[in-house]
Amino acid sequence: MTRMDDTPRDRLGARDAARHAAIALGYARRAAAPLLAARLATTVTGGALPVATAWLTKTVLDIVADPDRPSAALVAPVCALAAAGVLTAVTPQLGGFVDRQLSRRVTLAAKQRMFAAVGRLGGLARFEDPAFHDRLQVAGNATHAPADVVTSGLSLSQAALTVTGFLGTLAVLNPWLLAVVAVAAVPTLHAELAIGRVRARMFWELSHSTRRELFYAQLLTSVTAAKEVRMFGLSGFLGLRMRAEMHAIDRENRRTDVRELRVQAALAVLGALTAGGGLVWAVFAARAGRLSIGDVAVLVAAVAGVQGALSTAVHAIGTGQQTLLVFDHYEHVVRAGADLPQGNRPVPPLRDRVELRDVWFRYAPELPWVLRGVTLSVEAGRATALVGLNGAGKSTLVKLLCRFYDPERGAVLWDGVDVREFDLGQLRERIGVVFQDFMSYELTAAENIAVGDARLLDDPAAARGPVEAAAARAGVDGVLERLPDGYDTMLSRIFLSTADRDDPETGVVLSGGQWQRVALARAYMRDERSLLILDEPSAGLDAAAEHEVHSGLRRHRAGRTSVLISHRLNAIRDADTIAVLSEGVVAESGTHDALVAAGGLYAELFELQSAGYRDPVMP
Repeated sequence: MTRMDDTPRDRLGARDAARHAAIALGYARRAAAPLLAARLATTVTGGALPVATAWLTKTVLDIVADPDRPSAALVAPVCALAAAGVLTAVTPQLGGFVDRQLSRRVTLAAKQRMFAAVGRLGGLARFEDPAFHDRLQVAGNATHAPADVVTSGLSLSQAALTVTGFLGTLAVLNPWLLAVVAVAAVPTLHAELAIGRVRARMFWELSHSTRRELFYAQLLTSVTAAKEVRMFGLSGFLGLRMRAEMHAIDRENRRTDVRELRVQAALAVLGALTAGGGLVWAVFAARAGRLSIGDVAVLVAAVAGVQGALSTAVHAIGTGQQTLLVFDHYEHVVRAGADLPQGNRPVPPLRDRVELRDVWFRYAPELPWVLRGVTLSVEAGRATALVGLNGAGKSTLVKLLCRFYDPERGAVLWDGVDVREFDLGQLRERIGVVFQDFMSYELTAAENIAVGDARLLDDPAAARGPVEAAAARAGVDGVLERLPDGYDTMLSRIFLSTADRDDPETGVVLSGGQWQRVALARAYMRDERSLLILDEPSAGLDAAAEHEVHSGLRRHRAGRTSVLISHRLNAIRDADTIAVLSEGVVAESGTHDALVAAGGLYAELFELQSAGYRDPVMP
């Protein structure tokens, strides 16, 4: 099993940064081109306004200070200055509004892209890899990163316009002051970049703690876990574990905050000294007659404007770098590629057999082998049962049949063709399955059954007939029909449908046995599939319900290719072939009678179970 690279980067090269920025801009353009254009317009306006305002102020002051200039000369610059003031007040508000709209649109597109990429993963390997979950945790929190990259880029552009205009002003008034201000910006830029790298690295390093905190929080609030948490008094224990993760996260954030505060304070002092020095020079230059009152005003505005804009630009660069580093995790997930080789060969109906040929499998190179050379044939039109102790490899074998994993050695063959050559979606369309750890979805009763054939989910009217038929075959139709809204009842007390919102009594929680039958009904939705896999289909049922379910399954399996797994050997004794797994190999196989007569592991297991019904109860 190939794992993802779990080594994060704490800096990006210019090429990668430019590529990520281009990707983010492409998201914004595709998601909301008009909003992006509007935001560009506010960026240009916001960048030019401070410079224009400073020069208009200089013009007005110089006219006012010159007794030879007529008052009429003030009309145009004063009106222009008033208009600039209105635009200065309005532009940030308009820019903020557009930013929020653009951010939501881009974030939505980024989320859709990420979950579509995760949905395209055909297997389970990445979902059982902790490194992938850490990447996914960061990527999930980084779906806003494309919007943040665009915002940082626009802030940088606006600041660059302002800086360019004011630097030109300083160059006209005092080139030496221009050099001092530019040099003072260098440590600011360096510090912001360093802080951005630290925050991005911290974001990655804390992803595991963040995921653990979420895990404990879900246990404390989960309906599924509520019984045991309360019965065993686990609230304090889980809460303590959650607080420990929260405190670890808080410590790292606080350490970084303190470091950032020290750097920012030092930079603020440096900026104040630079601005103060410029002001002192301007005052004495004006007193000596080298500068006008307007020149002093525009110079003070230029020094302050350059420093403010440089601070904004440097912060945008630092924030942008941090965002790009986080966005790198997002891109790593969405561009990770398929976890299983994708064939394109069409999958024909099964005619002969499904065969596992010398299959070896383990979940990771550092873990022990689960299957050690399994060879097994599942004959078409016949029932094959898998038996074995816990950990023998039965569920792993089911995962290979469903192609959630590929064998590390050997092959799974469908009528002699390696399943890796087939289209994965078509292969799974040929298989019906009831998993031992089936899902109970927070959906309506009808939808919980219709998920067995997802093509019907978008057409409830067309799905109703097959859903009710499947429910009847699973013996759960009576239960569902008696629900408050029948098949349209939400099988949840957590999420209510729109119709249920005003009547919370309509949300219903089924019993474990009822859910088992709903899961079985899902398998019946795939009635015409080539291969039926039943992994403990009667777990959680009482004796009468178990007998009823297995009687129905026997009728359903007749003439069909099926794989049946059950710890209750009485439920699989009529299978055409029973394969006994032990320590990752097929230890023996045959019919029930033949295996009992052989006196091997199956006979031992069967004797242990049957003895429980024969032996008298000890006092």
